Amino acid sequence: MKLKNIGIKVAKPAGKCDDDNCPFHGKLKCRGRTFVGTIISAKMQKTATVSWERRHFLKKYERYEKRKSKVKAHNPACINAHEGDIVKIME
Repeated sequence: MKLKNIGIKVAKPAGKCDDDNCPFHGKLKCRGRTFVGTIISAKMQKTATVSWERRHFLKKYERYEKRKSKVKAHNPACINAHEGDIVKIME
């Protein structure tokens, strides 16, 4: 399949895949918000768990607290990200 431009500045994968849910080789559209996080688990087939920290303001104490967000993202064979990698994901 032809490698397409997904609209954000990221390194294009060297490998090939025939996955329909791949943003580079398939039909998946990249749109919405962008998140940068760390892969905490890549044990599932073609799926990775990505986590990142954010700061939430507490009005009562006038301070910030750390909170973590965690989502599961598709990890096609051409990208093949592993645990500990810093990745950029989109909705």
